[in-house]
Amino acid sequence: MRNNQTGEEVHKILSPAEEKVATNFTDAETGETLEVVEKEPLVEWFANNYKQFGTTLEFVTARSQEGSQFCQGFGGIGGILRWQVDFMEMEYEGESDDDLRDYVFI
Repeated sequence: MRNNQTGEEVHKILSPAEEKVATNFTDAETGETLEVVEKEPLVEWFANNYKQFGTTLEFVTARSQEGSQFCQGFGGIGGILRWQVDFMEMEYEGESDDDLRDYVFI
């Protein structure tokens, strides 16, 4: 989006519900209405730009049991780890937090 008064461009990722809120298209500092320069689905942006970040991109469909569970659990977009993590090598350094009497439940 571009502020025609200042020439500044901002990039926003909006959900369909957020696209209906007028304040998301207004510059908070100047009150100027922002011009939509380009609108692109997030998945398409991922497909066009993932190589710039040195990552790999894999599409998962909901056609299998595992794929369906993944899509429902993550809303269709899964997380990305930058480095591989070996959880077996991690050391637990905290105290046991099994005593639920210390918590207040409302």
